[in-house]
Order: sequence, then structure tokens, then C-alpha cells
Amino acid sequence: MKKTALITGGSRGIGLGIAKELAKAGFNLAINGIRNQESVQSVLDELKQFGVNVIYAQGDVSKKEDREKILQTVTSKYGSLNVLINNAGIAPKERKDILEASEESFEYVLDVNLKGPYFLTQLFANHMVEQKKVASDFQCCIINVSSVSATVASVNRGEYCISKAGIAMATKLWAARLGEFNIPVYEIQPGIIKTDMTAGVTHKYDTLFEQGLSIQKRWGLPEDIGKVATAMATGMMPYSTGQVVLVDGGMTVQRL
Repeated sequence: MKKTALITGGSRGIGLGIAKELAKAGFNLAINGIRNQESVQSVLDELKQFGVNVIYAQGDVSKKEDREKILQTVTSKYGSLNVLINNAGIAPKERKDILEASEESFEYVLDVNLKGPYFLTQLFANHMVEQKKVASDFQCCIINVSSVSATVASVNRGEYCISKAGIAMATKLWAARLGEFNIPVYEIQPGIIKTDMTAGVTHKYDTLFEQGLSIQKRWGLPEDIGKVATAMATGMMPYSTGQVVLVDGGMTVQRL
């Protein structure tokens, strides 16, 4: 029986990179996003080419009723969920110095990037605990995709950095709480990844990579994240709950 994975923000960027790698590994998928299904149908069809079932679980993770709808969509189709991947995230609409940034922007970013995955995890964690009670050998895990911005300060997008630092603590909290049920919780911290979110700063980072921004002189790719997520999802890190894997080409390694 194939395992199932839900990827929030899974129709593009890093989320799609993860979805493709999990599909290659034989996971049935639930792809979450806020766009209507018609807008993402071509992506869903592409993922089905890997020979797995793919459904769309539309919803805004920042909204309680949408989170409950996502749970209902996934469980009504697949019965249970083996892997929750909290990947959906947004940047501030405008990058502003923290001396001028607005409360509205702070709330907007933290609602999606922190509150949403925190309470979506709560919903699915309870679901997974129930599955464990029925069958103790039920294999499941939770994976948070945060950012090197959890520890690297960017003063022109403070709300984003704080949201990612919050996810880093949420990883530890959920790992600690779910340990008794043998449900591991992991975190991936991507560095500079080539996606639509970074398309506007391509020249800037091309230059920085040439100047030695990271040890590996290239952009990260969505599939780089996907390969790590697949290792976690397939049980290749069974004794590492609560741990963070940096996928940043060595960018955060301190060097002299």
C-alpha cells in the first residue's frame, strides 16, 4: 500500500520540487494551495505521470476553516496521512526596514508562515496519533520547511525572519510532544533556491555566488530540497527527530 503525503504550497517552487521527488519514490500526493484547481491542473497532471494518485486540497493554511477542509479532503480520499510537509510560505508584500515595517505586514506574514503550519500540524498530529493507536506500526512523520532566515538576519524583512525562527521552535516543540508516539518531526532550512519567489533577484545572487556567498557556487534547486524531504519521508533518518538539515550549499558555514 502506497504512503500518502500532503505538501502545502506544493504546486510550484520548493513545494513542487518536493512533490516530484516524493512521487518518484511512490507516494500518493495531496497538493495544497490557494489557487483554484483549474489553475494548477497542469501541475497535478504532470505529477500523475509518475504513476501515483494526486489530489488537490485547496485552502489557505492561515484560516481555521480551510485547515479543517484540507484535513477532510485528505482523509476522505486517502483515509490516513503518512507525511505532512509544511512548506507554504510568503514573503512580505514590500520589503521594508524594521524601523518602518507595518503591523499589517507582520500579521499577514506570520499568519501564513507560522500560525498556519503550527495549527495544521496540530490537526494532522492528532490524526496521526489516532492512526498509531489503531496500528502501532503506522509510519508517519512531519517535515517543516523553514529557511536559513531562521538564524540569518535580514533587517528589510524582519517579519519573514521571525516567522521562520518560530517554525524552528515549532519543530522542536512538536518533536518533543510527539516523541511518545514515535512520530518524528524534522526541519529543512533552505538557502538561496531558484524559484519564482527569487526570480526578481537573479542578478544579485548570481553575482554573490561568484563572490563566494556559499561554498558550493550555485543556486539551490527545488529538487535539492525534495531529495532531503524524501529521505526523511521514507524513514532514512529514524533516530533524528527534532533535527534541522541545512540545504544551503554551505552558505551558513562560518569561514575566515
